[in-house]
Amino acid sequence: MKKIGIVVKPDDKALKKAVELGSWLQSRGVEVVRSKIGDKTDIWAPSDLFCVLVLGGDGTFLSAVRWIGDQNIPILGIKFGEVGFMAETAEEDLFSAAESVLGKKFTITPRMRLRVSIIRNGADRTHETVLNDVVINRGALARLANIETYINEHYLTTYRADGLIIATPTGSTAYSVAAGGPIIHPDVPGIIMTPICPFTLTNRPLILPDSVEIKIKLATKSSDIMLTFDGQKGVEIDERDTIYIRKGSHPVHMMKLPDLSYYDLLKEKLSWSGGRV
Repeated sequence: MKKIGIVVKPDDKALKKAVELGSWLQSRGVEVVRSKIGDKTDIWAPSDLFCVLVLGGDGTFLSAVRWIGDQNIPILGIKFGEVGFMAETAEEDLFSAAESVLGKKFTITPRMRLRVSIIRNGADRTHETVLNDVVINRGALARLANIETYINEHYLTTYRADGLIIATPTGSTAYSVAAGGPIIHPDVPGIIMTPICPFTLTNRPLILPDSVEIKIKLATKSSDIMLTFDGQKGVEIDERDTIYIRKGSHPVHMMKLPDLSYYDLLKEKLSWSGGRV
């Protein structure tokens, strides 16, 4: 018997469809596990899940990825709402997508994640993995952040900016592209550094090999600076902290359905010429 997880956004329409989908799966002999994201008694998804189906937008998808953790559980997004770069299909195709899943008519594509560690006074303060990005942001009343950046311990530059985005190829279509960063196909191995409103206009987005380690420190007397992980969790940082960012060892296993193209998704979401899907 298959066991499938369902993660759903807190929206009446999506919740109603999740109930219908659960009943539909159970009628086909599938055990359904609904996530309890936010419930501290259920931090991780069960390890024996066949896959996870996500009904919602990119925020819900990122929550589902955190629920899966480092486990090799495939995940499929079904878009409910306006934004859905990570969704493989839309709500009107929910049950046909579920049929493809049960018939194993899909492929798996690994999506790189980043491993982020914060060290203070020689101790590991916290660590996280992200699918989209890690962002250094200054508060509304803070001065420009001075962000010292090193690549493999080699000093690169000190960004004077509102912040800095370190993104994966998957995250290239999120906050990074809004800040002027490039769009990178998910199969391209790289890490993107995009400054947010840099004081020096020659500070441009930079694409690095995914083999590097990025080290970041803040200038002295920095205050009201936040480090956020996929927009899901944040921690305040200051000059006592050293941030290390590198490719994670556990990618996210995205399910890809037949006859669906990443390029068609780009055309649709970004309203490029060539028609909509």
